[in-house]
Amino acid sequence: MATSEKTIVVIGGGFAGLHLVRLLGDSPYRLLVIDRENHHMFQPLFYQVAKARLEPSNISFPFRKLFQKISNIEFRLTEVIEIDAERKTVWASSGPILYDYLVVATGCKTYYFGNEQLSRLAFSMKSTQEAIEIRNAILLSLEQYITATDLERRANINIVIVGAGHTGVELAGAFAEMKKNILPKDYLDTDFSSLGIIVIEGSANTLNSMSDHAKVASQKYLRELGVQLLLSTVVISFEGEVLKLDDGSEISTRNVIWAAGVCGNIIPGLHQAKIKRNRYEVDRFNRVINCQDVFALGDVAYMVTPKYPDAHPQVANVAINQAKNLGHNFLKELKQKSWLVYEYNDLGSMATIGKRRADVDLPFRHFDGRLAWLAWMFLHLMLILSVRNKLNIFINWCCHYFTSDSSLRLIFTKKKSLRNDI
Repeated sequence: MATSEKTIVVIGGGFAGLHLVRLLGDSPYRLLVIDRENHHMFQPLFYQVAKARLEPSNISFPFRKLFQKISNIEFRLTEVIEIDAERKTVWASSGPILYDYLVVATGCKTYYFGNEQLSRLAFSMKSTQEAIEIRNAILLSLEQYITATDLERRANINIVIVGAGHTGVELAGAFAEMKKNILPKDYLDTDFSSLGIIVIEGSANTLNSMSDHAKVASQKYLRELGVQLLLSTVVISFEGEVLKLDDGSEISTRNVIWAAGVCGNIIPGLHQAKIKRNRYEVDRFNRVINCQDVFALGDVAYMVTPKYPDAHPQVANVAINQAKNLGHNFLKELKQKSWLVYEYNDLGSMATIGKRRADVDLPFRHFDGRLAWLAWMFLHLMLILSVRNKLNIFINWCCHYFTSDSSLRLIFTKKKSLRNDI
């Protein structure tokens, strides 16, 4: 299909970027997607990769496969260095890329509140690779625990999750079930009763973005699973084997997973743009304020509306719907029709805390337990992109439901290459 002279460059292939270009597929626009990874990642299921329940390939989708049959979409695997809005140029590691319209959909990154020590030593979980690193580290710790001295065991055994949002509680529930159902089978002669699954949260509640019903239910479920909750507690420092808290106490651990905060992934350049809370300020059409033909979507966009005076929450549903609205507006541009402003309708949120335990908040109802868990599974399965991956995940979940086990506990570590010795 012939394309127009208008090129839309999209930086980032997350939920927002992917939904935008797929909506504009086979339109007269030429679309160019830039990403430093060659695949789209389904972030809500990262925790299942970290817990060794799902294969990374089941939640990762190569861009070139996704765009295979869409003639007006191109992909570039490259790192963006800077944006030059005056020259309408994106400077990337592969060279300059010109655009007519630019869409920044870079999502968010882990925020350590300025603590450089934690950023170096704690695990984050914002990519498939980081989820695999967590899996490797936890499994290695379990192997090392068998032959460790008592002193080494105290430093090696605890799994500490900082932050009790969706990621934190879902990780804690998964590791608690692993301790209860899998470790006694894998390590017949080893007592893991002293293994602590610890969640540290600076506020007085878990799942702060959800309803009071969900907050109470999630704490109940976590305690039933044996998770230790340290609420209204702040991490001061982590030195690799000792985590220090603001009440003066210490936790011996080598495995600290940071799930306490995120911030927008801002790109150098766009000097005239207004940035608030590490997000680009945008108007109701997602145009970056003071920047011509530049747009921002999702987690990196700060849009103020009467309903959301402090901007929208950094969740996938916002990113997807902003992308759809902008995509429809680009199509209206071709017909010289007026653009529509974006309005977010919150359809609710959900979180799972282990098997048959979940919380669901809908605008008209709050519920938890088995029904909420089934709703969570159905929705996430439907959001998976390919039929093959849907089927693989469904089979995996069914096997796990009946056996409380999986066969994916593989450790992959870097080995010294022998090529230089040949």
